[in-house]
Amino acid sequence: MFRGGGKLILACLFVLPTIAHAQDPLVLWHAYDDREAEALQQVLEAFEREHDEHVQAMRLPFGVLSSRLESAVPSGNGPDLFIDAHERLGRYLARGLVQPLAGATEGLEPAHLEALTRDGQLYGLPLSAKALALYVNTDLAVPREIELDALCEGVEAQWCLAVDGEDAYFAAPIFHAYGASLYTADRYGLAHDGVADPGAIRALEHLRRLFDDGLVPPEPSSDLVARLFGAGDAAFAISGPWFASSLPDALNFRVVPLPTIDGAAMRPFVTVEAVFQASTRDPERVARLSDYLAGPKGALIRARVGRQVVSHVDTWNQFEPDASLLAFREAARGGVLMSSDLRMSQTFEPTTRAIRAVVRRGVTPAAALVDAERRFDDAVRPPPPTREGSTDLLFIGLLLLIIAGIAVHRARGSDVSLRASIPAYRYLVASFVAVLVLVIAPLLVGAAMSLFATDGSEFHYVGLSHYVDILTARGRPLFSEGSFWRVLAVTVLWTVLNLFLHVAIGVALALMLHRPGLRGRSLYRVLLILPWAVPNYVTALSWKGMFHSQYGAINALLEAVGAEPVAWFSRFSTAFAANITTNVWLGFPFMMVVALGALSAIPKELYEAARVDGASWWQQQRLITLPLLWPSLIPAVAMGAVWTFNMFNVVFLVSGGEPGGSTEILVSEAYRWAFTRGARYGYAAAYAVLIFVVLWLATRTKGVSRAMS
Repeated sequence: MFRGGGKLILACLFVLPTIAHAQDPLVLWHAYDDREAEALQQVLEAFEREHDEHVQAMRLPFGVLSSRLESAVPSGNGPDLFIDAHERLGRYLARGLVQPLAGATEGLEPAHLEALTRDGQLYGLPLSAKALALYVNTDLAVPREIELDALCEGVEAQWCLAVDGEDAYFAAPIFHAYGASLYTADRYGLAHDGVADPGAIRALEHLRRLFDDGLVPPEPSSDLVARLFGAGDAAFAISGPWFASSLPDALNFRVVPLPTIDGAAMRPFVTVEAVFQASTRDPERVARLSDYLAGPKGALIRARVGRQVVSHVDTWNQFEPDASLLAFREAARGGVLMSSDLRMSQTFEPTTRAIRAVVRRGVTPAAALVDAERRFDDAVRPPPPTREGSTDLLFIGLLLLIIAGIAVHRARGSDVSLRASIPAYRYLVASFVAVLVLVIAPLLVGAAMSLFATDGSEFHYVGLSHYVDILTARGRPLFSEGSFWRVLAVTVLWTVLNLFLHVAIGVALALMLHRPGLRGRSLYRVLLILPWAVPNYVTALSWKGMFHSQYGAINALLEAVGAEPVAWFSRFSTAFAANITTNVWLGFPFMMVVALGALSAIPKELYEAARVDGASWWQQQRLITLPLLWPSLIPAVAMGAVWTFNMFNVVFLVSGGEPGGSTEILVSEAYRWAFTRGARYGYAAAYAVLIFVVLWLATRTKGVSRAMS
């Protein structure tokens, strides 16, 4: 019996580790959707059958994939492989998120391999290429190669061409046709040393003509382009392969290469999707899977099922691609491979704002491009140098000592002794721990991060350099565009106007609803609270749509009464008014509810006595209602000030900071520095600390402190 049990134990000792190893899956992250995701799943299933492996694929949204990798890979919780765009390679290398990949390169596009090579090392295997092409509604137009200016001849449709022409990525083919490039020679390519590129000027002038002549819809977006082309309201559309999945099945369309401009080809940006190695665990298994994904078997499935422009050249001889897939391949071959340099990504925001300035506000192309160069240089400037921390630490220590001394002085001046309060403090331990973990600790971490900067790989101590840069407007005039003080002024104006309207409308509606003889009062209360109940980002997107210059309900109402439609986001005043309107809609119900509660607590006898004394309605409100209502409103006003001061969703989703960033508030400006201008987390953290200081000083005024106490 023991002998048999010993054999069983020995067998388990040898077999169980083998089973555990065999069951340990390779983890693959990707951002594919629809047909591409289905094709990837079929490739992985085929790989598992042939190699007796198990692959765990996880889909993440494209906009989330990079941030998840940056947080997961350094801690050892990331995938073994991931599929992403090649232009992010520089960012991933700077953060140490990718490893050299020893894969088979036979049969793969040489240009795609070159895009994934750094310093002689290959960091990914190309899977496919994506580029923009021209979608043609065959019921409205004939697919043909033609000049852009002649595209609309003989076309009967509400719009000739649906394209997000105000976005730098979709406008890039026009810049390339005129010989200009967004990024070249490690600098901004559309302007240099304050002089705009002549080709870029001509490209912007051509773009403006497309909008002025009514050939493309105003204030475009990807959703609007899909809606117009899918509904048959546009004869042509410019987009990539991903656009087809958003179109209805009944729509008859075909894809052809982009038209030409003055005989020159419109060359779109080309993105190479590649498989990267993120983990050094099981490099042989990782190489085997990456080879299969990029190799002939995987490429054939991805081409047939996922309709991808695969990078494996021989695959194109093994199936019959349709005309649309061949058009995308031609677009990819004739396009411009996007640079994987870290600074390339910083060209899109300033270029997009330059396009909008020209198209919406009539700014000259030269001035808009020079301003874009300034924004680019501001975003890519090197971080502050490393500083010795002893002096700063001494300053911070003295500051904390002063704060502690003030706290001790106040505690000694209190009438209640600390020892007598200990039993009461025991009941507050749980709340204190929760506030410490959820509020105080993040504030301290953020404050500490503001003392550090990063070049994309490691953080280094810079002391108070970020605060000096912010408060001195980075060496420019204090109230120059985008400076802290100018954005602070806009934020204060934003907060004051919103609070005034919140309180005025809220109290007025509360007085109306508090009338005893009002019929349907309960129904009115429910309807007026609804704007507060709906998530604010949903409300913000709805209002943004209503402010659209062409399809918005606001302009439709203006036209109905004989007024001229307004381009709401072309001027600061109208864009700011759009933000204010949206936030007032969101904020007045809260003040109304607070005012209703306070009104119900006012004794009715006071009004009866006032009426006996002959007081008018206005005298009753001025001498009874408002004095007794105000103490209850002060805390609500203080909370509303903090909420409004940091109301990111409305500003970001409605105006987006337009025009030219003039409607940004401090919290949205901090977001820009953290996530769209080179991941300057320390700089954004300094903004957050300054926001906290401003709010703390504002809420420590005598009047507010007395009301809150």
